[in-house]
Amino acid sequence: MPIMPIVPIMPIVPIVAVAPATQRLPYLELAPAAARGFHATGEALKASPLGKMLVHLVFLRVSQINGCAYCVDLHWRDLIAQDADPRRLNSLCTWRENGLYSARECAALHWAEVVTNIGLTHAPDADFEALKAHFSDAEIADLSFAIALMNAWNRMAISFRMPVVAQP
Repeated sequence: MPIMPIVPIMPIVPIVAVAPATQRLPYLELAPAAARGFHATGEALKASPLGKMLVHLVFLRVSQINGCAYCVDLHWRDLIAQDADPRRLNSLCTWRENGLYSARECAALHWAEVVTNIGLTHAPDADFEALKAHFSDAEIADLSFAIALMNAWNRMAISFRMPVVAQP
């Protein structure tokens, strides 16, 4: 498998430690029709030929990149509930280096990084063409919708300070 170039990441802005998030507005209740649309898209993607495991893996990686604490926690728990290997999940941020992911998963994760950082990458043709070795055109469309959906959810959860729920 050819080594894919590392996607440039936005510079990290130093911040001071903050208290756990307090939700700013109950946005899901205030915009129920829009929230239902997001949920329906997510359900359609989980039923796609990509499979729930790959969809949630992409959701987790996109959430890591965006720094969405709520979504990282949620999708890590979703993957654990599907019997995902915790070691693989803990090493997801180093997927390029650790050899724990299949070529198909690596292609999906690379595309997730390219699309999530679209302002920097502009989704190069070579990266798009590389997907065709692992995915059908319909799967590429589903994968791209999954990435776009998670980016949208991340932006909502971060903007409205969706708190991570403590688990018993």
